[in-house]
Amino acid sequence: MEEPLCCCEYVDRKGERNHLAACFCDCEDLDEGCERWVTCKSLPPGTLERIVDAIADRVRVPWFKGAVKINISLVPPLLLLPVFLHVAALHFLLALVILTSLPMVVLWYYYLTHKRKERTLFFLSLGLFSLGYMYYVFLQEVVPRGHVGRSQVVVLTCGLILMLAALSRAKKDPGYLPRPTSNNKSSCQVMDLPSKKFTGSSNGLHGVTLSGATSGCTVNGETKGYSRLLAEEPEGIKKDWCTKCQLVRPARAGHCRLCGRCIRRLDHHCVWINSCVGEQNHQAFILALSLFMLTSLYGIMLTLDTICRGRTSFVALFYCPGAYSDYSSALSFTCVWYCAIVTAGMGYILLIQLLNISYNVTEREARLALRDNTGRRLLGGLVIDTGQYNRGFLCNWGHFLSLGSPPPQRSAEDIV
Repeated sequence: MEEPLCCCEYVDRKGERNHLAACFCDCEDLDEGCERWVTCKSLPPGTLERIVDAIADRVRVPWFKGAVKINISLVPPLLLLPVFLHVAALHFLLALVILTSLPMVVLWYYYLTHKRKERTLFFLSLGLFSLGYMYYVFLQEVVPRGHVGRSQVVVLTCGLILMLAALSRAKKDPGYLPRPTSNNKSSCQVMDLPSKKFTGSSNGLHGVTLSGATSGCTVNGETKGYSRLLAEEPEGIKKDWCTKCQLVRPARAGHCRLCGRCIRRLDHHCVWINSCVGEQNHQAFILALSLFMLTSLYGIMLTLDTICRGRTSFVALFYCPGAYSDYSSALSFTCVWYCAIVTAGMGYILLIQLLNISYNVTEREARLALRDNTGRRLLGGLVIDTGQYNRGFLCNWGHFLSLGSPPPQRSAEDIV
């Protein structure tokens, strides 16, 4: 019988028992990489990926039943954000350089991971740690100055808690379609039927044309008798069969390449919550964004009113002569500008979301309409109206507010 792991032992990716003390041992790829870097030689293809995989496997912390692996993407925000903000507080020019380069680095990392179709916790870690660190600076540097009342601190704290609660709800199931079981897969039989065209809708499928082959099986636990639309079918036929998930998708559902699942009414994959936004969590996502905007703007106003007395918040953001008179004020002012940059980015995301909801279009549908040149650009290109589901402002918002609610039961006579 194999002995249990101690707190500093773990089973590595090769299935071998290893110890934290040997984390720098037996890494041929890392040794070769260092040697080639010293001798100014290029690395062989795939060496860098193997080094990253080895480091990710060995970065662990001691735990009761064996060392636990740490996701490397969580670490950079925890280490670099405080360092950058404290360095930026030393001088105005340093703050200008750092606060300009930070968004560029974040965007570069986003495009890098998006191109590789990788899921990462970097953005979620950056967002949560930014909230916590800004709140810590507010309590440590702004509140002791005596210009912020206890009630204002309570309001800011409640806004932060409510926002985190909405974010937690947005992290849950976005509306994943259940995967078909093996029994459903084995029971599917393809039958040859004469050509037939459905103009109505049933369970979310609209205008599906049947041509030759239909599937008379139960798919994803709820769909019966829909067509299995294959890649070789003629052009112009709507493809609601997901070849990756092996299920029939309802209307407006989509497959996420990062999550590897099909989601009802898929809007987009949000890197800030490391999850998709779909039918079940879209409302919570909008609520979290709205609460973040209100809480962040309120915190910025309180901080600027404390640092730059006698000036409005907008004027103080661009002209605050005494901001760098002492290090405490400089750090608070730097954090205000960091919050302002993040709030501006999140405000743009919220604006696009609200416009899309007003026209009853998802971000995925807008991208597809742009690709196929089937949508209308409105409001200077901020929104793409596909015209397919737009039923007016009030009806569109009523539809959005009813997302996730069970559909009304219909009798067999109504379906016929």
